Amino acid sequence: MHHGNCHCGKVKFQFEATIDGAARCNCSICSRKGGLLFAVPDTQFKLLTSSAELSSYAFNKRAIVHRFCKTCGMQPFADHAEGKSVYVNLRCVDDLDLASVPVVEFDGQSV
Repeated sequence: MHHGNCHCGKVKFQFEATIDGAARCNCSICSRKGGLLFAVPDTQFKLLTSSAELSSYAFNKRAIVHRFCKTCGMQPFADHAEGKSVYVNLRCVDDLDLASVPVVEFDGQSV
């Protein structure tokens, strides 16, 4: 079980998965925020705080709904618009050695 949160701690979450890699997306929003994304089936992700602490943003085809903490602005995760997956920002996961996680480049500009 992995736990994570935004910068101020008002948004907390947990998920169960083996973290075996991350994606670095080059779309217009991901290239600016610098997150490392890991896809988790939505059934394995649990938001531990109220969704009222979150703000949402979707653009282009609106396939991904980016979730932000209303207080600190951090984006700890994003949702697939059809509810299939949650894309966790691994930079928001507690006690994770990011140097040990293989990173692949994802061409989000072409999607």
